[in-house]
Amino acid sequence: MVDLIRDTWRQAEPYTPEISQFFYGMLFTLAPATRDFFPINMEVQRGRLVRALVHILQLVDRPDDLAPYLRQLGRDHRKFGVIPNHYEAVGTALLAALKRHLGPAWTQPVELAWAEAYTIIARSMQEAAASSEHPACWTATVAEHRRLSWDLALVRIEPEVHIPFEAGQYLSIEVPQRPRLWRYLSPANGPRPDGSLEFHVRAIEGGWVSRAIVSHTQSGDVWRIGPPMGRLAVDRENGRDVLMIAGGTGLAPLRSILDELGQWGDNPRVTLFYGGATRDDLYDLEQLRTLASTNPWLTVRPVVERAEGLPGFDHGTLADVVTRHGAWPGHDVLVSGSPSMIRATVSRMLVAGTALDQIRYDPFTLD
Repeated sequence: MVDLIRDTWRQAEPYTPEISQFFYGMLFTLAPATRDFFPINMEVQRGRLVRALVHILQLVDRPDDLAPYLRQLGRDHRKFGVIPNHYEAVGTALLAALKRHLGPAWTQPVELAWAEAYTIIARSMQEAAASSEHPACWTATVAEHRRLSWDLALVRIEPEVHIPFEAGQYLSIEVPQRPRLWRYLSPANGPRPDGSLEFHVRAIEGGWVSRAIVSHTQSGDVWRIGPPMGRLAVDRENGRDVLMIAGGTGLAPLRSILDELGQWGDNPRVTLFYGGATRDDLYDLEQLRTLASTNPWLTVRPVVERAEGLPGFDHGTLADVVTRHGAWPGHDVLVSGSPSMIRATVSRMLVAGTALDQIRYDPFTLD
């Protein structure tokens, strides 16, 4: 089943824009109410859902990785008002779009493979949504917005009620400046008694939401927050040391974990490689060094790709620098950063001999 899905998607992938356009047209015809789930300007959305669906379908043979995510995703999608009929419409629209563009390659075995995989996914999401004890989403008020640089801002929000967030997780958020454009953000702090969450957001080129947050967010803005997701965490009881690899604002979920570990005196030894293109990208380095100075279990290794000669810095990409130290046997490895950084680092570590089951990252934050 998975081989058929992967083989046919390789043939269809060059036509993703056309497939996406047909998919949305079919979806909105079958279930007109789903149009309200998406932004008015579909250009910023087009292709995202199709790519995400296909990515999930290609992982259907990895239940240990996929099942926890699908449960989280099912709970998260309640914020749109998704009902079972919508799942059926999405599946029908996806298969129709693929059939239209694959032509003779869309055989009966191929159709059965795609249909079976989608049924597994939709059922898992619906069961999780039906069993959730938490609200579909929460509201929170912006209490602080502070520019750390021209393209980077710190935003602290205060939820109306406590959100069951664990250190290392991420959340889907909707800001008033960009309605219906939900995006994933990772808090940079561990759970606090007052429930507040702190985000470090960098404005990226073409990033409608990130640029709005950095440039236009104001104290008093009300955000909507989806259920916590993700599996980045440190097991303090398993006796294994920890390797953390963070690129730019990908530091946030790892910073959240470090924040929580800081309340304990006895922790695994943690080595954090914190990298960016230049020194300016390491916006939180001094705070991390301060944390390391009072917590002997933590070692911080700054990495820059450019500006050789900085004392105390490793030079190169994070993938280069980390693998210079070998395969890191006996370590749990947490990786967080941009899509390209995660792909490059994980690939290089596997080549260097690191076992796949040592490495954890949240690939579903990539889109």
